Amino acid sequence: MTTSTADRILDLAEGLIQTRGYEAFSYADISAPLNIRNASIHYHFPSKGDLARAVAARYRAAFAEKLARLEAEHPDPTRRLMRYVRLFQDALRDGDHMCLYGMLASTSATLPERVLAEVNGFFADNEAWLARVLADGRTQGMFRFEGKPETAAAALLAGLEGAMLVARSRRDVKHFAAVALRLVDVLTSDD
Repeated sequence: MTTSTADRILDLAEGLIQTRGYEAFSYADISAPLNIRNASIHYHFPSKGDLARAVAARYRAAFAEKLARLEAEHPDPTRRLMRYVRLFQDALRDGDHMCLYGMLASTSATLPERVLAEVNGFFADNEAWLARVLADGRTQGMFRFEGKPETAAAALLAGLEGAMLVARSRRDVKHFAAVALRLVDVLTSDD
């Protein structure tokens, strides 16, 4: 199967955003390794905002598929939650990548509106998914937390994104794992 030029551009741009951020790459960073001209990138993605939006939309769709698989494969809410955490940990292990949306959110002031809309949509999707998992787990007596599942979900997602940033700066995936485990423990402990 041959990968199209547009897909190769998206793949490289995704990696650049996950490791450098939106502001820290240019079309030249893509054209040189792919041995194409900048004009070829502009043909597929007229602006950097168009490219970032396409990368974000593709990543969001792929992540939604992963969440659907977790839902189907793991009926136990605790297991589902732990597999979710592993998605973040695996990104750190994969060439020191951050969550694409965490990197984009860190530069939200400079993002085009269409990219920012994808960022906000991704976080809303994840918070809603987590809220369902947490509500299900609380109903089954597995999770204990006060307040609404939506608030607990937002706190958990923020904690995971923050843990990724700190672990990445320390170049220590184990730090992320320890913090993530503590975030889950808070939901499952009796005190």
